[in-house]
Amino acid sequence: MTAGSLLEIWLTPVAAAPMRRAPTARLLTGRGLDGDRYALGGGTWAQYPDLEKQLTLIDAADVAAVAAEVGVPLAPGDTRRNLVTTGIDLPSLVGRWFAVGDALLFGAKRCPPCTHLERLTGARLVKAMVHRGGVNAAVFAGAQIAEGAVVRPVSEEEAARRGAPTGTDRPVPRVI
Repeated sequence: MTAGSLLEIWLTPVAAAPMRRAPTARLLTGRGLDGDRYALGGGTWAQYPDLEKQLTLIDAADVAAVAAEVGVPLAPGDTRRNLVTTGIDLPSLVGRWFAVGDALLFGAKRCPPCTHLERLTGARLVKAMVHRGGVNAAVFAGAQIAEGAVVRPVSEEEAARRGAPTGTDRPVPRVI
């Protein structure tokens, strides 16, 4: 699998509030994106398991495809995903370790669209996003990240060297 790159970073401190773009941000171990609703303990889906609510990623090409299919102007921040990537197959990262810059993450599950997103955008997005909703990830080693950072798969060996849990302590993805 080849590496990709981080195009945009999006966050908001309050559930359902507009997202704002940031050129840099800090990923916090076990929490997510510093200043984002989920790292702060809020968010519409805050009751979900910890590994599934820390961070979301979506591919820029998928956002463009959804916008074209639905016929609405849809910016990456409108999808309410935190990180917008290009050049890497995000669904293939579910169940795997990967890095965004110096941060170590684990792909927890695919991130399906929801009717909450439709209510916030006013657009019928669920059907178009069903296989293009991105992924949820957990942060196992936080770091400062910036737009343009490399997004790449990480081997089990490298993840272990960086302190990731192994064996029976290794996280298990949820297939939905």
